[in-house]
This record gives sequence, C-alpha cells and structure tokens, in this order.
Amino acid sequence: MQNLQLCSFFFFFSSLFFSTILAQYSWSQNTQFNQAKNYEGSSDLVDLQYHMGPVLASPINLYVIWYGHWNPTYQSTIRDFLYSLSSPAPYPSVADWWSTVRLYTDQTGSNITRTIALSGEFYDSSYSHGSSLSRLSMQSIIKNAVTSHPRALPLNPRNGVYLVLSSSDVRVQDFCRAVCGFHYFTFPTLVGVTVPYAWVGYSGSQCPGVCAYPFAWPKDSGRPPPGTPGGNTIMRAPNGDAGTDGMISVIAHELAEVSSNPLVNAWYAGDDPTAPTEIADLCMGVYGSGGGGGYVGAVSKDRWGNGFNVNGVKGRKFLVQWIWNPVKRRCFGPNAMD
Repeated sequence: MQNLQLCSFFFFFSSLFFSTILAQYSWSQNTQFNQAKNYEGSSDLVDLQYHMGPVLASPINLYVIWYGHWNPTYQSTIRDFLYSLSSPAPYPSVADWWSTVRLYTDQTGSNITRTIALSGEFYDSSYSHGSSLSRLSMQSIIKNAVTSHPRALPLNPRNGVYLVLSSSDVRVQDFCRAVCGFHYFTFPTLVGVTVPYAWVGYSGSQCPGVCAYPFAWPKDSGRPPPGTPGGNTIMRAPNGDAGTDGMISVIAHELAEVSSNPLVNAWYAGDDPTAPTEIADLCMGVYGSGGGGGYVGAVSKDRWGNGFNVNGVKGRKFLVQWIWNPVKRRCFGPNAMD
C-alpha cells in the first residue's frame, strides 16, 4: 500500500461498509471495547486473522487533541513518548517496540509504517462538549478541532490519525469500568470524512488501579495505600506520575491497534467484527518475559528503582505492554529475554 493512498481505501471501504456499520453502531459500541482475555503468550488459543481491510502503511500524521485542563509536565511526557515512536534511542527503544507492530501487512504485502509524526495539537481547554462524554462525543470533539478558527487542526483523510486525550476531571462513558481507551473511525455524517481515531483518558485520579496498573494497586486488592506501612511495594512510575505513565501504555496499545485495524476489518481474532480481539488485547498485562496472571514480567529498573521496559528520546524511559507478534505467534517486546 506504499504507492496507494490511504484515502482510496477509506473511500472504498466506507462506501461498502458504512451503512452497515452505522446501523450497528449503537450495539457495536457497547461490545467492541470490552476487556479481552490475556492469553499469556499461548499461541494455541489465538486465531488472529487478516480480514482484507487496510492497515496504516503510509507515514502517519498524528494529531493530538488535549481535552480539558492539562498539567504541562504530563503533556511533555506524553509528547516525548509520541516522538519516541519514530526516533532512535538506546536499545530496547520505543521504536524497537513499534517494529513488532510493523510486521503486520495489508493485502498488497505493505507493512505498517515506521513513521509517526506529531503533526498538530489542539487545546480544547474550554471543554467544548462538557466534562461528561459519551463514546460518540469523541467524533464531535474531532469535528470541533478541525473547524475551530484560527488554529484548527487539518482534516486529513489521506494519512491522518486523531488522538483525543481527556484530562483528570473528564468523565467518559465506560471509562474505568470497561475501558481505559478505545479506537474507531469517524462517520462522514459527523466529521465530513472517514479518519481513524483513538481516545485515552487520564486515570490518575479516577481509577489508577485499573488503568495505571502496575503503578497503582487495584481498589479491591487489599493493599495499603502508598505512604503507609507495606504500601510502597508497588512499582514506581518511570516519569513520576502513575496516571501519565499508565496512560502512555494505553496510548501505545491503541496506536498499535488503530494502525493494524483502522476500519475494524483488518487484523483481529474472533468471528465478530463488532467485538474484535486485537493485537494488543491479546497481551494485556504483559510487559516482560514470564508475564501473565497478574505478573507484569521481567522488566528493568532505573537507578531510582522505577520500572521500565523501553527507552525513549531525551533519556526518557517508559513501560509499555507487549503486543502479539504474528511471526513468533506469541506476545513479544524488545526487552524479551529470549
């Protein structure tokens, strides 16, 4: 697909599938993003298949929408992670982690792109759609970002991906209860064109034990809170904030899946395209060799004892979950011990 523009795929597939998907949307959204099983690297249980849809083979222009009030330090950390996806860093790096995503191809044999450029940012600090959002609200937020003047984001149907990041005070449908993030594609009736997008929420104050694990204990774990006797045994976040570091792993998860399944008709396991198990779902909770069953696996520690498994730009370190390697047929990351 390197010589075939992504917009032609979008036009073709939206014309074929849009009416069906729109009709199914109300129940699709209730089932598609349920948490997947953790297969813990067992290839015998996985039937990951290619369903002939496009992957993101052209260089990605990533547009970030900061929804709500954001701590600039947290924004800087997230930006550095996004820059790290296509930038050199000491092995094992974020770019090395992305090389597993790149193993996925389309029907022409073109691999997912190695290039992800942070091409624009929009600050929706006025909460244009309020502080309580539905999943469908994300498309309206994108519409606002590409039509607001004078600093609108470009509407890029050729190779644009839109990433909506909501701040700590924003409530999102099913956030913490069923999802930490999700991806989908926009409807032309709402946004004007079909473009892939993802949403991820900041969980630091709402549900760190759910969406920022392993940097916070789950609520019902029986573990004491940090700062109390026995409460400091949780893994410390490499960039100093559990919500931000946990969010980065979710962002990695969603970017891997939106690239390999942008229109929900490419790479996934299962027979139901409205509830696909995708390449990151298969490895939830696995960050290193031996991971699974609540154990994150073998990861590194920096000199302060903070956990990480990949290196990024500016000396940053991150902990991101592994994804399914279609060649090895197991969960894999660049910090693997074998």
